[in-house]
Amino acid sequence: GTDYIDLYQIHWWDSNTPLEETLRTLDDLVSQGKIRYAGSSNFSAWHACEAAWTAQSLGVTSLVSTQPRYSMMDRVVENELVPFCQKYGVGILPYYPLENGFLTGKYRRNEDAPAGTRLAANDRGMFTDKNFDVLDGLIAFAEARDHTVLDLAFSWLLANKAVSSVIAGATKIEQVITNSKAAAWDLTTEEVDEVNGILGAS
Repeated sequence: GTDYIDLYQIHWWDSNTPLEETLRTLDDLVSQGKIRYAGSSNFSAWHACEAAWTAQSLGVTSLVSTQPRYSMMDRVVENELVPFCQKYGVGILPYYPLENGFLTGKYRRNEDAPAGTRLAANDRGMFTDKNFDVLDGLIAFAEARDHTVLDLAFSWLLANKAVSSVIAGATKIEQVITNSKAAAWDLTTEEVDEVNGILGAS
């Protein structure tokens, strides 16, 4: 057992609670040894910046990580949040790295989604010709190197030095094993550039 939490993250920005109060509370938890580090989840770039500036002004524990939605198919955070994290040393812990399973390759153009899968009832706007064109390119890239598109989804994220780790859910033990092995592919700079070229169509 353990009597402390390694990383305690605020799940959402709380507009009803003064930021100073939140940060002081987290600092108290660190001082008491109840948590080692504090982080955030679903923060925008300005939220992260405001939290960093306020923590510095108060002289309290700063947020060392942030957990945004981030994948090869959803790169919105690259506009502002990722550059902020890169500059100020905040670790990124992406969630939905497989974009609800779209980046596993199990969904195919003009075919019904497998029963019981995340996108079977609602494709969440993913099943477009444009997205499948990108997916086909990613699958071809990965298979040419004896890897899967799932491997690529994890490895592409981890090639970003600001990404500390990747969060992925699993419903079977086999998925946990597959996900953990996927991170072993160390993409070269040239490979990252080539993948980004494929993603440029998205």
